[in-house]
Amino acid sequence: MQPVPSLPLRCWAEIDLAALERNLRLIRASLPPHIKYVAVVKADAYGHGLHQTVARLMHAGADLFAVANVTEAAAIRELGPGWPVLILSPLLPEEDKYLLEYDITAAVSSEEEVERFEAVGKEAGRVVPVHLKIDTGMGRLGVWHEYAGRLYERLRQAEHIRIDGAFTHFSSADDDPAFTDEQRRRFLAALRSCAGLDPSRLLIHADNSAGLETAHDGQPFNAVRVGLLQFGILPHPNSMLARVHTEPVFSFHTRVGLVKRLPAGTDISYNRTRTLKRDSVVAVICAGYGDGIARACSDRAQILVRGTRCAVLGRVTMDQTIIDVTDVPGVRCGDQATLVGRQDSGQISIAEFSAWSDSIPWETLCSVTKRVPRVYRTSLGL
Repeated sequence: MQPVPSLPLRCWAEIDLAALERNLRLIRASLPPHIKYVAVVKADAYGHGLHQTVARLMHAGADLFAVANVTEAAAIRELGPGWPVLILSPLLPEEDKYLLEYDITAAVSSEEEVERFEAVGKEAGRVVPVHLKIDTGMGRLGVWHEYAGRLYERLRQAEHIRIDGAFTHFSSADDDPAFTDEQRRRFLAALRSCAGLDPSRLLIHADNSAGLETAHDGQPFNAVRVGLLQFGILPHPNSMLARVHTEPVFSFHTRVGLVKRLPAGTDISYNRTRTLKRDSVVAVICAGYGDGIARACSDRAQILVRGTRCAVLGRVTMDQTIIDVTDVPGVRCGDQATLVGRQDSGQISIAEFSAWSDSIPWETLCSVTKRVPRVYRTSLGL
């Protein structure tokens, strides 16, 4: 059988792994020396590619990885032993046995989970490591902070469970520092309610990328969970974290598939709501909502061609999007078009691209589909 030829790229995401490594070092340098770096790499490392991202973060010195489910944890374990892997989401009962098989740490939010994990450990004659999850106001996972002491006592009684950490999740650290402080206060009070708990022997973490703004240097906190920031994206446009000058790791590109002239009055939308007001030169780019350009970007977004911002005209379709290149001389079929990233002197941030689609960077990254190849740059370039 003949090998499949390497076909030209019509649409691709470029992942700068060297920038990722530089970002980790910058973030770590901004933290107190005793703070552990928990790299959050759920959802295929926020769309960047789990295996490639985790391998580079291992090389760069991440202390621990956090994921959403057993499948993601198992994928990390394939890369090698040695790094703790914490599952942030609940496990299904049939997944419990994989905690020991893949050496995974579970988050505990309920007594029912304690019973299940104790049964798994007892049957295997081993100990299941866990982190106690405390709900301080997110209202999602975790034991409610007022009941944390009771759940902790049940964990202490379990002979086949080892408590390695405790954590909470700030609900709005990016835009509500007052409530974030209240959540921190509740978390500390919950820890004090756990009779016999020695924070110095556990991994205590509450701060994520947004929460780093209000992080306390003192004990008992000795770890932070870093997700979006390590990819060079601020959780909030006006974030104080701008002082940590991380650089974007992700960029999103496609190519011009067709250039054509259209007269004024031409309808370029399916429902005849978008009519050209002038004679125009338009380009059809080789990407649409089947690749990750949300339909909400229709008539709103801008795309870089030859370093110039070009407006999206009409509706984003599954496989193509039309842009106005009237004021960009010399555009040709095959030219690169940049959706997110730099091109010559122009730049479009993922925050701006997300705003055009009524979305947020987290969702935008996860929405770039599997049809879009990830191209990895690996040179350190320091």
